[in-house]
Amino acid sequence: MQYTVTSAEDGQRLGTVLRSALQLSSSAIRRAKWNGRILLNGEPARTMDPVAAGDVVSLLPETAAPAFLPRPYALEIPIAWRGGDLLIVDKPAPLASQSGKNHPDDSLENALYWQLGCPEGFVYRPVNRLDKGTSGLMAVALTGEEQARMQRHLHTDLFRRVYLAVTDGLPPAEEGVIDFPIGKADGATIRRECRRDGKPCLTRYRVEQVRGDRALLRLELETGRTHQIRVHLSALGCPVFGDFLYGTESPDLPGRFALHSAEITFPTLNGESVHLSSPLPETLAALMRS
Repeated sequence: MQYTVTSAEDGQRLGTVLRSALQLSSSAIRRAKWNGRILLNGEPARTMDPVAAGDVVSLLPETAAPAFLPRPYALEIPIAWRGGDLLIVDKPAPLASQSGKNHPDDSLENALYWQLGCPEGFVYRPVNRLDKGTSGLMAVALTGEEQARMQRHLHTDLFRRVYLAVTDGLPPAEEGVIDFPIGKADGATIRRECRRDGKPCLTRYRVEQVRGDRALLRLELETGRTHQIRVHLSALGCPVFGDFLYGTESPDLPGRFALHSAEITFPTLNGESVHLSSPLPETLAALMRS
């Protein structure tokens, strides 16, 4: 599928064009993005990229080869659970969830390709993603059908995720709800911010431990916006420790920040509910002892 950007769409985000001109749903765009099937003028592109009149937007079919072919990357990834066509992995940090021009080799995608024996026709199908600097539990489907099934449950009571974060500064209360809409910062490609015209976002938090001016928080998302926890905690005055984008980078956490996907609850194909947990990595636990 191809589409040529019109003059009326000049300067819009690629994701906006995919939704308005190609009539793609958010879930379809998400699947295409995560599988590297969105091209701009023949090159892999991000939905946040601006387009210009005359640009050619291409959407590769699901059966087409991904934009970045898998390459074996010899890194053993802990598998927390495997059932049918679903894997729950415990992603280390820093490690990109998906291959891209900045990480053509060192990615979770390529590590799983190697770990699964470099199967012919391998297609990487993440159900959710974690930032490079975030560690912990993450779901990866082995078939398109399983990916679509699991993504239907995202942000419902059937598919819940709990995060642990060490903050730089203390929140205003022992527990609470952060209800600030989030949108893209003006002129930014990656950075988000709390803004009135943003999309509704809700994060629940509870203080688990305090050590000086640091706190260990338990967080659960009611929505799933890009960088939601990081943006919300920064707006609350206690950014994630070591967060180079929304707080202050720390030499104690090279390449990562103190955010960990600690629990996941999800439904199996036969309707059973599975709950898994992953302990806080030692490098993050040490922050609460120092």
